[in-house]
Amino acid sequence: MPKNSKVTQREHSSEHVTESVADLLAHQEPVDYKRSVLNVTGETWDKQKEGDEDLDAENRPAWNSKLQYILAQIGYSVGLGNVWRFPYLCQKNGGGAYLVPYLVLLIIIGLPLFFLELAVGQRIRRGSIGVWNYICPRLGGIGYASCLVCFFVGLYYNVIIGWSIFYFFKSFQYPLPWSECPIVRNGSVAVVETECERSSATTYFWYRETLDISNSISESGGLNWKMTLCLLVAWSLVGLAMIKGIQSSGKVMYFSSLFPYLVLVCFLVRGLLLRGAVDGIMHMFTPKLDKMLDPQVWREAATQVFFALGLGFGGVIAFSSYNKQDNNCHFDATLVSFINFFTSVLATLVVFAVLGFKANIMNEKCVVENAEKILGYLNTNVLSHDLIPPHVNFSHLTAKDYNEMYRVIMTVKEGHFKELGLDACLLEDELNKSVQGTGLAFIAFTEAMTHFPASPFWSVMFFLMLINLGLGSMIGTMSGITTPIIDTFKVRKEVFTVGCCIFAFVVGLIFVQRSGNYFVTMFDDYSATLPLTVVVILENIAVAWIYGTKKFMQELTEMLGFRPYQFYYYTWKYVSPICMAVLMTASIIQLGVSPPGYSAWIREEAAEKFLFYPTWAMAILISLIILASLPLPLVFILRQFHLVSDGSNALSVTYKKGRMMKDISNLEDNDETRFILSKVPSETPSPMPTHRSYLGPGSNSPMEMSSAPNGRYGSGYLLASTPESEL
Repeated sequence: MPKNSKVTQREHSSEHVTESVADLLAHQEPVDYKRSVLNVTGETWDKQKEGDEDLDAENRPAWNSKLQYILAQIGYSVGLGNVWRFPYLCQKNGGGAYLVPYLVLLIIIGLPLFFLELAVGQRIRRGSIGVWNYICPRLGGIGYASCLVCFFVGLYYNVIIGWSIFYFFKSFQYPLPWSECPIVRNGSVAVVETECERSSATTYFWYRETLDISNSISESGGLNWKMTLCLLVAWSLVGLAMIKGIQSSGKVMYFSSLFPYLVLVCFLVRGLLLRGAVDGIMHMFTPKLDKMLDPQVWREAATQVFFALGLGFGGVIAFSSYNKQDNNCHFDATLVSFINFFTSVLATLVVFAVLGFKANIMNEKCVVENAEKILGYLNTNVLSHDLIPPHVNFSHLTAKDYNEMYRVIMTVKEGHFKELGLDACLLEDELNKSVQGTGLAFIAFTEAMTHFPASPFWSVMFFLMLINLGLGSMIGTMSGITTPIIDTFKVRKEVFTVGCCIFAFVVGLIFVQRSGNYFVTMFDDYSATLPLTVVVILENIAVAWIYGTKKFMQELTEMLGFRPYQFYYYTWKYVSPICMAVLMTASIIQLGVSPPGYSAWIREEAAEKFLFYPTWAMAILISLIILASLPLPLVFILRQFHLVSDGSNALSVTYKKGRMMKDISNLEDNDETRFILSKVPSETPSPMPTHRSYLGPGSNSPMEMSSAPNGRYGSGYLLASTPESEL
C-alpha cells in the first residue's frame, strides 16, 4: 500500500477519520473483491460474467440524438386521446373554461410527476422494475404492476390501430364506401338496407361492415376475419418497430411523431375554409364559467392529465433510461408536457372546425326535411297558408326563415303541435351532440369527410395520422414492458419482443370477435384507471417520503448541474400525493356510483342501448383490476417477511476507475454482512449509482429501507468503524 495513502496515514494518527469510502480508495489500485481477501462468499471469479456486467453498466443503448429522444417522448405522450378524448371533454365541461382546470392540474400534478419519472429513469438507467427495486425494494411491485397495465392497455390499443388500418385501405376508392347506404335486392325490387336507412351510412359501415357487431357481449359470433388480419398487421408493425430496441423504434419516431402534426395543420387550414367551421370553433371556446365550480370537471381534467402524459405506465422511465446522466430532463419534462397540451388544443380546433361544418350540413338537411313536411300539411289544409310569413321562399329556405316559421306554427297550433312531428332544427343542438372515441373518429369525422372535395385524399391522411398516433403510443407502451424485463432477467431483446407480440396477438383475438368492441370498452374503462392511480401514488411516496425529497433534490442537483425549483419540492412532498389520493377516491366512488355497463348496438332497432355486464363479464372486470394491482401487495409481503431476496442486502464491492460499483453476491449470513459493511450496519444512504458523497458515520439517510438490525434492505456503502486490522 502506498505510504502516502489515507489509510496508512490513519494508522499513525489519533484523529477521528470521517473520509468517505471513495476518498479512502481514490489512491488505491483497482481491486476486484472476487479475486481478493474480501471475497467472503466463496464465489468463484468468472471473468466472462464480470465482463458482461461491466458492458451492461457501461454500454447501455443510447439515443442517437436529443431530437430522437424528444420525438419518442412526444410520440408516446401524444396519442389518440389527444384527438378524440380531449375535444369531447372540452365540449362537455364548459368549452374554453375547461382549459383552466386542465392547465392548473397539468402544472401541479402532471409536470412534477412527469419530471420525477424522467429523473429516476435517467439517474438509475433501468426500466421500471429495476428503478423501484433500487429506490425501495419493498415497493418493487410498482414496476411489475406497470408492466401488467402496459400489457392490458397494449392488447386493446393495438386493436384500435387495426381498425384504423382497415379504414385506411378502404379509403382508396371514390366515392368512399361509407358515403351511401348499400342497396339490396329483394327479388326484382332494389331497396336500401333497412339497418342503414334507420341509422346513417357511416354508422352502418362502422357497426356492420367493419365490426359486424353482435347484439351483446354474451353473443360472441365468432372471429371477424377482416379485423383479425388487420390486428395481425398492427402487431407486425409494432414488432418491426421494437425488434432492435431504441435503434429501430427511434428511427420510426421521426415519422410517427412528426407526421400527425403535418396532418393536423393541413386539416386545420382546410377546416377553416369550410362553411360553418367558425360556428364550431366559437361553440368550442365559448366559456361556461359555472362549470369550473363542478368537482366532476376537475376529476375528469385530472384523469386526462394523468393519462395524456403516460404516467405510471413505465414507458417514460424506459425512454429516459437510455439518456446520458447529465441530460437536462427538467427541460425535457417542461417541453413535452406543454407540447402535449398545445397538441390537444390544436386537435380540438381541427375537430370542432370539422364538426361545425358537419353541423351546418345536418342542420340544412333537417330544414329541408321539415320544410317538405310543412308543404305537405299546407297542401292537405292541415296548416293554413296564413301561418307562413310572406317573405318565406320554400325554394331557397334558410335556417333563419325556417326557425321563424317554426315559432309561428308552434304558437298557433300549441295544442296539436306535437302531432305535426316538426323539429326545431337548431344549429346549437347539432353542435351539442357530444361524441368521443370511436364515435368521433369512425362515425362523426368520417361522415364530415364525405362532404369534403377530394374526400378519399383526406380520409387517407386522417387514418394514416391515427395509425401513426397509435403506433407512437404503442412503442412507448411496449417499451414499458420490454425494457424492465430485459434489464431484470437478461433475456434476448429480439426473442422477447417477437414472443411478446405473438402472445399479445393470440390473447388479443378476444377483441376481434363480433363482440370484441364490448371487450375493448371494458378494458378501456377498467383495466388501467384505478391500478395506475395507485401506482403513481406509490411512486410519489417512494421518492418523496421513503427515499426523501431533500436527498432526491440533491441527486438532481448533482445530475443536472443546477438545483431544481423549490416548487418541485413542495409538489412532490405534499401537493401531488394529496391530489392523487383525492383522484383515486373520486375514481373509486365513480366506479361505485356508475353501474358497470356498455353501449350495445341492437341490429333490429338500428340504435345503441345501454346494457349491464353479465355476471361472468363482471368477474373478468374485477379480475382485471385485481390482477393489475396484485404485484403491489404481493412483492411487499414477500420482501417484508424475507420470503424472497431482493438482492440489495448482499453487496460486494468492486472498484473501477476510482468509482464504486455494486455487485450482487447473494450473502445471507448476518455475520458476513456485518463483516463487509460494519459491526453495526447503518441505514441505507442511497441506492442511486455513482457519485455519492459520504454523509458521515453517524448520519441518517432518509432512504430507510428496513428497521431490521441486519440492514437487510441496505444497498449503500459506509465507512467501517472498526480498525483496519479487523479487515
